[in-house]
Amino acid sequence: MGGAGDGGADGPAGAVARAPRTKRGERTRAALIDAAAAEFGEKGFHATGITDITRRAGVALGSFYTWFDSKEAIFRAVVADMSGRVRDAVAPRLAGVEGALAREAAALAAFLEVVARERLLYRIIDEAEFVAPDAHRAHYETTVGRIAERLRAGAAAGELRDGVGEVEAWAVAGMNVFLGLRYVLWAGDGDPGADEVVARANLLLAEGLGR
Repeated sequence: MGGAGDGGADGPAGAVARAPRTKRGERTRAALIDAAAAEFGEKGFHATGITDITRRAGVALGSFYTWFDSKEAIFRAVVADMSGRVRDAVAPRLAGVEGALAREAAALAAFLEVVARERLLYRIIDEAEFVAPDAHRAHYETTVGRIAERLRAGAAAGELRDGVGEVEAWAVAGMNVFLGLRYVLWAGDGDPGADEVVARANLLLAEGLGR
């Protein structure tokens, strides 16, 4: 969950996504990606056809192949887009936030909001493990890379204990993913709200990572 913009990265042979050069092309491509996300999220990769995607997007079948060579290519674009949405939601929330622990609290709060808004995120990212394993791994590695960078900065500033880095970043990322799953997608009556979840998770970080 959590990434890197659309990326436009090529997948295996025959799974190529192209970057648009005009505003109209950007709109068409974005409509296809949004439609594909909805179809993949609702039906899964294998039960979704390209015609399902173009029909939902209101785009001619021929236009699909202007941007994507295959269903695999647009699936990869969807994974990258989902990952980018997480990144783009978190980054602005960190601007001006002082303190390593406060930044992690802000990042978690922003992530939980993304999960509530993009409720198909987990299904798509989980399916990517089997459909596009490299895209699945890239999603998590780029996410964890940003967390690790923040944690190292906190350690360098003397706010977190020495040596904090990648291992702790993976632990934080895992915590965030499962908190989103349990307290957003599986939320029920009587469960703590997002503010309490963030506060309690941040206390765990403070006692586990703080000096």
